[in-house]
Amino acid sequence: MNPIESRSNDKFKTWQSLNSSKGIKKEGLFLLCGEKLVHEYLRLPSLEFSVELVPRGKVPLSKDRKNIFELPKELFAEIDELGTHHNIFVLKTPTIPLWTPEPAEPTKNDSLEPSPKNSDLRAAFLEVFCPLGDPTNVGAILRNAEGFGANAVILTEEAANPFLPKAVKASAGSVLRVPLKKGPSLAHLPKGLIVLDSKGTPLQKFQWPKRTQLLVGEEGPGLANYSCGISVSIPTLGVESLNASVAVGIALYDRYSKLGQ
Repeated sequence: MNPIESRSNDKFKTWQSLNSSKGIKKEGLFLLCGEKLVHEYLRLPSLEFSVELVPRGKVPLSKDRKNIFELPKELFAEIDELGTHHNIFVLKTPTIPLWTPEPAEPTKNDSLEPSPKNSDLRAAFLEVFCPLGDPTNVGAILRNAEGFGANAVILTEEAANPFLPKAVKASAGSVLRVPLKKGPSLAHLPKGLIVLDSKGTPLQKFQWPKRTQLLVGEEGPGLANYSCGISVSIPTLGVESLNASVAVGIALYDRYSKLGQ
């Protein structure tokens, strides 16, 4: 193993910077933290490996001995901001392609009425638009999107980096599998997206189009910069709004259930 002993070491500075969006963008790398995620990656590597960071006293997990670095526990902790105390893999961030607009309007007979003809969820089309600035919410959205068969998650310019450690953890690894695309700002999204809002058609009365483009807003500001969508609300008992990722999960399950599954 290659020992790292100083905070002034350039490699250490690089790895520490990966706890920020700026560092991830500059280096083209991100941190995969947590025992479960690391072992899942080892079983099925999906992105290019860079290095393994090992806290002193732990056993390396990868076979690439040239790219294994051992750090004293106090230095390792400065990189391991999630406090996993487990080996960290540094992976290369994938290229996220630009989003190409798809028509949001349903075509004839696209309504998802519960019937045998529409029983195949994966035959439908689903894009989830995410402008959320909280990386934990972004990660949770990715997990929901994978769970309900989204074709892609479109990250608007307002969204937090999906490869921040908190986002990767909250996604439970979905960030490694869900197709991601770069979208424009909220103000430049196309008209006609389905918007989760406090006002609009109650979810239980809403019929989802087979080609679904779903947009969720922040709990506070909502979607002040996007006002040309189809509003759908989730009725609650006594609270003004739900957490954004919770709302997306409820909406995607409703869509799934109305396919007749």
